[in-house]
Amino acid sequence: MPEKSEKPTEKSAETTAAAEERPRRRQARGERRIAQLLEAAATVFSTTGYTAASTNAIAREAGVSPGTLYQFFPNKEAIAIELGSRLLHEMRESYDEVLTPLDPTITPLEEAVTAAVDRFIEFSCRFPAFFALMHGPDIPGRIAEEHEALHTTLVTRVETILTPFAPGTPAATITRTARMCVGIYKAGLELIMIHEGAEREAYIQELKDVLLRYLRPLAGDVVR
Repeated sequence: MPEKSEKPTEKSAETTAAAEERPRRRQARGERRIAQLLEAAATVFSTTGYTAASTNAIAREAGVSPGTLYQFFPNKEAIAIELGSRLLHEMRESYDEVLTPLDPTITPLEEAVTAAVDRFIEFSCRFPAFFALMHGPDIPGRIAEEHEALHTTLVTRVETILTPFAPGTPAATITRTARMCVGIYKAGLELIMIHEGAEREAYIQELKDVLLRYLRPLAGDVVR
């Protein structure tokens, strides 16, 4: 007679479940450690800048040994690339919410400019490491490439905002104006980020005023 296959015992099922759970726990611990290291790196980069930062300083800020850091990242550049990628994703979500086509008969130009500036300034103040990584002189090449792609997309999205406010304006003029708006914003951001409190608020308002004064002639009669 053929032997009957034995059913798994309750104990063996528990052993299998425990074996499957262990990798998941290790993965979760690893993800928490990575998040801890990236948070520490963000603090170090925003305080000292990318160039002056070191893996030892990041490990110290995270409260771990350099050896622990190297289990997850081989060097400072790898940390910056991972952090930069995550921040760029956050940035894209920010402009997805505010840089959408508008009806100028419903949304005034001033309201559109204010909403966009406020959202991007809030992002930069919440993630100062973004400014340090994207504007530093020695940022890793991959971050520079991703930032350039973000810049191109940002200009395109600004074009979609401006077009309804300037009907009949040639596309080349809209593109040029969008590029100038992004350039003006970046220049203003540098002044905003080195000030705090009331002085920072004053520079934010100056940035909004500059953009509005620049855009009003283009928008013409559509401006409300």
